Amino acid sequence: QVQLVESGGGLVQPGGSLRLSCTASGVIFRFDVMGWYRQAPGKERELVAGIISGGNIKYADSVKGRSTISRSNTKNTVYLQMNSLKPEDTAVYYCNGKGRGRDYWGQGTQVTVSS
Repeated sequence: QVQLVESGGGLVQPGGSLRLSCTASGVIFRFDVMGWYRQAPGKERELVAGIISGGNIKYADSVKGRSTISRSNTKNTVYLQMNSLKPEDTAVYYCNGKGRGRDYWGQGTQVTVSS
């Protein structure tokens, strides 16, 4: 059974930084795409950043310049470094893996930006 497990969320003050990690288990193939989505209360889930196997990266405009996504070359592991965090970054962050025609999701990790 495929499982994606996120870690690294928490409470941080505005202007602070967090590094989210996601590791997949039970996967016998390499995901074509791995990325991070987030969902704030009352809002739809949105893409934060994604990275494909070839190395192409996409960021949401709202986090561009403040966030860096990276991926292990040998593992289905993806990271998201977020800097200069703002209260509007508060959301549940979900790890996503795409492969063999399917989407796989983690359970989510809460990120709260507040003083």
